[in-house]
Formats: sequence, C-alpha cells, structure tokens
Amino acid sequence: MPRLSLAILTLLFINKFCYGSELVDGLEPSSSSLLQPFSSDGCSAFPDGTFAQKQLWLRCCTEHDLAYWQGGSYAQRAQADAELRLCVAEVGEPEIAMLMLAGVRVGGSPYFPTQFRWAYGWPYGRFYQALTDAEKEQVNRLKPTLPLALPEPETK
Repeated sequence: MPRLSLAILTLLFINKFCYGSELVDGLEPSSSSLLQPFSSDGCSAFPDGTFAQKQLWLRCCTEHDLAYWQGGSYAQRAQADAELRLCVAEVGEPEIAMLMLAGVRVGGSPYFPTQFRWAYGWPYGRFYQALTDAEKEQVNRLKPTLPLALPEPETK
C-alpha cells in the first residue's frame, strides 16, 4: 500500500507542475466557442462498477463527466476530481476511489486531445480558463437535468 500511495502522489505532483498552468507555452486557447451537447461514456476506460454490482459508481463518473464536459479553471477541475474520489469512496470503495483519482488527474488533462479531457465539450485547445457569461449560458442551455438519468441496472 505505501508504494501505491507514493505512485499516486508522484502522478499528482507531475500533473500539477506539468499541466497546472493556465496555458502551455506557445499554445493559445481556442476562441471558437460552440459547446457540443453533453455526452458521457460512463467511467471511460475504467469499469463502471464491480463484477457483482456492474454500475456501482457509474453515477459518480457521469456527474464527473458533466464537470469535465463544461470545463473551467484548474481549481474547478481539481474540485471535480476530488468530488469523484469522495463519491466512489462513499459507495464503499475507497481504494478504487484513490486509483480513479490518480487516473483522472493524469489522463484527464486538457492538453491531451482525447474524448475525456477536461473541457471535452468545447473544441480542443480551450485548456484551463473560466467560462464567460456567454459560455455559461451555453452550458445552462445544453446541461442535462440533475440527477442524471442512468441506464437501469442489469438483471440476471
């Protein structure tokens, strides 16, 4: 367990100091500001739950996706990731929660052109920046109603 903690701390350190600035040198944020409708792939490349409870933390991931879809500042991303960790821990999986936190801190960087990056609802290149009033209006118009409708649990 100490090695896992050290690995998580190392990943968080790398993420903060490599990706924590508002802009990467030489790259400007995208100014084309058309937000795509919200979409979620659940827990991305991670399982949505356990073998016994296949969607145990899917709600946590979908709510996390909502924050990632709209994007914002570095502090907002850190808050969204902390909320994911807390949500998964509250369903009874604190070790999984720490593993997921490490994964999203490294893999969810807005500098990677992935479908699950921070601010994925906006065109690539937005990186970390607060939403303008006009962008907040787009978010409010396209944002799904909470709580998010999730698929029904699978039955055997």
